Amino acid sequence: MLAIVVNQPGGPEVLSLEERPIPRPARGWVLVKIRAFGLNRSELITRAGGSGDAVEFPRVLGIECAGEVVEAPGSDLRAGERVIAAMGGMGRDFDGGYQQYAVLPASSVIPVQTTLDWTRLGSVPESFGTAWGSVDVLALERRQSLLIRGASSSVGMAAITIAKDRRIEVFATTRQERKRSALEACAAPTM
Repeated sequence: MLAIVVNQPGGPEVLSLEERPIPRPARGWVLVKIRAFGLNRSELITRAGGSGDAVEFPRVLGIECAGEVVEAPGSDLRAGERVIAAMGGMGRDFDGGYQQYAVLPASSVIPVQTTLDWTRLGSVPESFGTAWGSVDVLALERRQSLLIRGASSSVGMAAITIAKDRRIEVFATTRQERKRSALEACAAPTM
């Protein structure tokens, strides 16, 4: 399988495409065939060495991914099942999503039933997970209002989607006029 490996901290030039054997999962871990993964600022920081001693190199980065279960010993997950995964040490404590196959803790793997294509599904774990936690903690009820600042970011757009699904009135801001149309397409009044 192919993996994008960082052998030592540095700029983009330290990213190396390498051939590696497909890993084998232990009980409690899941082998996932990666179909898509997101790119996150935290990975740029890790790649550059900004995570200090918390990350050992070589490391395959990637704090989120979408894919299919290949093998899941000791788990209810089934081979071929679509899943998403994020955080829980991915790309920092153990190799993450920048590879064709990853072994991930079963506790970080979430089965999904969706018609989203892989590219769109790959953008869900981190942005929607962050937005869900942020909106959920507010415990807003139907017809209450929510102002989302920086709403044209991936987390902001996810927060709009979640809040609208809960029938919360959403107001949104962006500093980037070129992104205004994306907010209007989400039917969030802009300020």
